[in-house]
Amino acid sequence: MVRIVLIGAGSSVFGYNSVLDAVNIEALHGANLVLHDIDESRLDSMTGLAEKMSEKAGAGLEIQQTIDRAEALEDADFVLMSIAVDRMNRWRMDWEIPFKHGIKQVIGENGGPGGLFHTLRNIPPVLDIALDMEEQCPDALLLNYTNPVPRLCLAITRYTDVKVVGLCHEVEHQLQRLAPRMGVPTALIDAVSCGINHFSWYKELTLKDGSDAYPLLRDAMAEAKGFQPLCRAMYDKFGLYPSTDDNHLGEYLAYAWDVCPPEDRGFNWIDRMDEHGNRNWEKINRFIEGKEPLDIKGKLSGERAMHIISGIITNSNHMELQVNLPNEGQVSNLINDAIVETPAIINKGGVRPIHVGDMPQGLAALCNIQILIQSLAVEAGVSGDKRLAVQAMLADPVVHDTVAAEKAFNELMEAHKDLLPQFGVTE
Repeated sequence: MVRIVLIGAGSSVFGYNSVLDAVNIEALHGANLVLHDIDESRLDSMTGLAEKMSEKAGAGLEIQQTIDRAEALEDADFVLMSIAVDRMNRWRMDWEIPFKHGIKQVIGENGGPGGLFHTLRNIPPVLDIALDMEEQCPDALLLNYTNPVPRLCLAITRYTDVKVVGLCHEVEHQLQRLAPRMGVPTALIDAVSCGINHFSWYKELTLKDGSDAYPLLRDAMAEAKGFQPLCRAMYDKFGLYPSTDDNHLGEYLAYAWDVCPPEDRGFNWIDRMDEHGNRNWEKINRFIEGKEPLDIKGKLSGERAMHIISGIITNSNHMELQVNLPNEGQVSNLINDAIVETPAIINKGGVRPIHVGDMPQGLAALCNIQILIQSLAVEAGVSGDKRLAVQAMLADPVVHDTVAAEKAFNELMEAHKDLLPQFGVTE
């Protein structure tokens, strides 16, 4: 019996989606699914719902719950992780404090000062989980959804022996945005994307008959006034279309704020994400209370972790559009050992990244700048070295002024001190 552990199972998105896929992927039927969260109330709710979902789908899952992480991880084969502490409140601080000092981050989640402090806060709990895995399930594969994905995967890879792959859904979602404008069903488009998470480009776009789909995209973008202005500008200047949307791409670019649509940046975006999470919880509560029919049989979330697990178990040899793994040459002109995003083949040997060769020189330059910043951020987050953390902030293209950066850094350090034990600033 395969043992799959969900760390952060109380999440209305991650927990629900993971269970939905587990009950509807036949290769996982009968699996031992362990739900873990530090919020016992939410964990109870999600466990009750998971049991209903398994019964409804006829999946025969053996479902367990525990707030004891070591107990959850014992003898696990696969661990899925999506964690956040006081997420929306901290995100608002990450964006608002730098903005007050004139630093215009698009959303401040994965890049810029916000991305730095998001990294610094998440490294301690993520490494604690990985170190527990070394003790309880040293051969397990960790599938990480926690942002910033490449930075946290880099910390795990550098400082533990845990096998980790970072996951995201942006490449698929961007295809779903582009396909209607191209006049082609998404299912008829194949893609090869490369770069780093949330900062990647389609190196190849082809139709199922093997023909190049880029001419269709080029014609569509010529008519798509107002659609993804930043992505279209980057496509025009660098020759490849981004495989993420404007506000994720814009986290890493000094000129993004004025180009990204107002509804997709700042508090406008953060508030929408908060409302989305609240609506998800309301829906889950309706399921739990029996006020809404649990119509889930045969449905899938669109996330890929459970498909990867199924592919490893069944030796499927299928391709995933995006995984985040250390660069061992799969992107030839990005820095070795950086966490890069490429397609991969899934089989009994695990997750095998596909060699995609060089990125265009200009795009490789943009990515390598971010890779070096990510490395600084990880070293600062592990060591608790404020000097390195300040350097990571000042190296970021979004930061335009040293005085503003110092003020923002000090205020962010004070605001988040309860979650930054490595810097010795806890209350």
